[in-house]
Amino acid sequence: MSSTLKTAAAALSTFLWIATALPAQEVAAPEPSASGNAEAAQGAPAAHGYSKVRIVRISETKGAENGGVQLDRNTGRGFEDAITNLPIVEGCSLRTGTGVAEVEFEDNSTLRLAPGTLVKFTQLELLPSGGKLSTMNVARGMVYASLAPTRGNEFTLTFGQQKLQLEPSSHVRLNVEQTKAVLGVFDGTVQVESPAGTTEVGRKKTLTIPLDGQSQPVVARNVKPEDFDSWDHDSAEYHHQFASMSAVANSPYSYGVSDLMYYGSFINAGGCGQMWQPYFVSAAWSPFTNGTWAWYPGAGYSWVSPYPWGWMPFHYGSWAFCQGTGWGWQPGGQWSGLTNAATVVSPRSPTFRGPHPPLETPLEGGSTMVRVNVKPLPASALLSSEKFVFRNDSAGLGVPRGSLGRLDRFSERAARRGSASTAVYSDHPMAEAGGGQPRNAGPASAGMMAAAPTLHRGYAPPSEPMGPSLPAGMTSGANSSMGGGSSARVATGGGRPR
Repeated sequence: MSSTLKTAAAALSTFLWIATALPAQEVAAPEPSASGNAEAAQGAPAAHGYSKVRIVRISETKGAENGGVQLDRNTGRGFEDAITNLPIVEGCSLRTGTGVAEVEFEDNSTLRLAPGTLVKFTQLELLPSGGKLSTMNVARGMVYASLAPTRGNEFTLTFGQQKLQLEPSSHVRLNVEQTKAVLGVFDGTVQVESPAGTTEVGRKKTLTIPLDGQSQPVVARNVKPEDFDSWDHDSAEYHHQFASMSAVANSPYSYGVSDLMYYGSFINAGGCGQMWQPYFVSAAWSPFTNGTWAWYPGAGYSWVSPYPWGWMPFHYGSWAFCQGTGWGWQPGGQWSGLTNAATVVSPRSPTFRGPHPPLETPLEGGSTMVRVNVKPLPASALLSSEKFVFRNDSAGLGVPRGSLGRLDRFSERAARRGSASTAVYSDHPMAEAGGGQPRNAGPASAGMMAAAPTLHRGYAPPSEPMGPSLPAGMTSGANSSMGGGSSARVATGGGRPR
């Protein structure tokens, strides 16, 4: 591990140990969906009296533009376009059309949705023991679940009258069709409960479950490959590789660690001390220039960052501006939930409040997501079918995760020249670099992620671990972003739900 990564790991380890003792911010239980959509109404959450303090994260979306990935947040608007870093609370429903999505849980466990999938998060609760209770109903389609080795959590997938109880470190694929469901177990052992009894499915085995309620499940050896297995495998490897660099990757608040370790590093900012800073930024870049305010009933507006690493630094710790260095993030304070509005404390004006949520609730029939675009949002992008360009001040936006080698080296070059480039190739035919602008994108983000998920560095199969690849034509969605001031400090969090 490089000295840079060692420093980052040590700093993250310190604050995550502190975070385990911090009280989570309460989130009001969501109201039933008023969309009238029968799909979204499946699987009503059970009432156990457990604490409803949890939020989980949409950690990645690809092909999300034009309705490719949508989330019903119980706002009364039904399904609305989803973006990366959008929080999920109990009762939300996530569905994919032509796109795919990944959801990350607090301990770095993940749930990935292939196209044509509908999942409802029926239970997201905090157990009295401190463990997490997560139950998802898979109404249709294909999901991949990859669990961290965390003990004390309960992770369950339900479909029809069946229930899958997943153990720590297990990795499965579940495909729910109209007449049957097919479970493939890559790692671990899974208990499948049904009205007919319980079936245990071991590693590298497949269970075919008829949904007619009469036929018996059938166990077979081996797991047949599916089109999205490589995406799932590479995504799971990405999280394992980068989250494992932190000694406390399985702490209660470790989600987002993988992206922090890949897209940035801790630096010594002189009089400002140790700060985490994303790669590809100058002193002129600000973390709050662009973004989205997303409305949640009972809690109000939640700030959603467009950057791939933009989860943990906007729910915990503070942003500080250091002369000559620019903006950096420092851990400390209380973890915030949905009410993660930023407070700016400036030496010249201690009472000045920086980026703040809209004062009014969404109008009837209006959008529940308010974009903030203070200035154009730079992004790295595929320049041609064989060249990827890293732009300074893009802060990693547009860079596919895990697939283009060490970003610190490219960042150093971009800082000197304004941009840096690398030769790339793809395992699949390239989508054109360009295309339509995602509905949730800022003015400068049109087409910036076209074909990025399929990219690898160089012209031949690389020797180092690469990132996720997707079938031809699959693109990554992006949303808009927000901006800071001169010598100021931004504290994320604070405030109780309204």
